[in-house]
Amino acid sequence: MDTVLTIIMILLSVVLMIVVLLQTKGSSFSGAFGGDSGSIYRTRRGFEKTLFQSTIVLSVIWVIFAILVSFT
Repeated sequence: MDTVLTIIMILLSVVLMIVVLLQTKGSSFSGAFGGDSGSIYRTRRGFEKTLFQSTIVLSVIWVIFAILVSFT
């Protein structure tokens, strides 16, 4: 059981990294520090909204598995 949880944790980590990297593809470095304030409060639509929501869901699942792995 411990090996299965570890493999799932590794797979979740890789998928979460890919989703986060896909999400930040269009943002610039200056936008992260307030240089581009117009892009912070814009509405997400389509694939961008799905990617954002899946990032949240994957991160919650990752935290749950991290807690489970720490108890085994």
